[in-house]
Amino acid sequence: MDYLIRQARITDVEKLTMLGQPIFRGPDRGSLDAADLLRQLIFLPNASVLIAELRRTVVGGALLVLRPSVVAGGYVGTIDLLVTAPGQDEDAVVDALLGEILRSAGNKGCSLVEVAMPSEPASLTRFERAGFALAGPTLRRPLIAAGAIRRP
Repeated sequence: MDYLIRQARITDVEKLTMLGQPIFRGPDRGSLDAADLLRQLIFLPNASVLIAELRRTVVGGALLVLRPSVVAGGYVGTIDLLVTAPGQDEDAVVDALLGEILRSAGNKGCSLVEVAMPSEPASLTRFERAGFALAGPTLRRPLIAAGAIRRP
């Protein structure tokens, strides 16, 4: 199946919040409401909130946030959220979202994309398939940022 991956709109926030509900209820949650924070992130240039759709139904979503890093030689993108709807082909949805995350990160000047180590072996396999490798407590994938000068 071909999934449409697009930038989230304000009208997508409630659906994305429902998909991420198990994550948003964790003990490490801060004081900000997830939906309110997602609404703000949609408009920030240092974040990409993505939606995966199948036949106009939201079947997944992701959040990439950027931070500058002198050590990394550019921006570091962090995948902060990656969720799929129950009953969907999780591999296909995640692969489509990861492809767009990596494209967006490169376009925004990222030299590296990282994600916290997943707790499920299937999730780890998906990230490894996308080129991520273990680096301490995270998985990382180096990128060549758009417009970067290649040095020999």
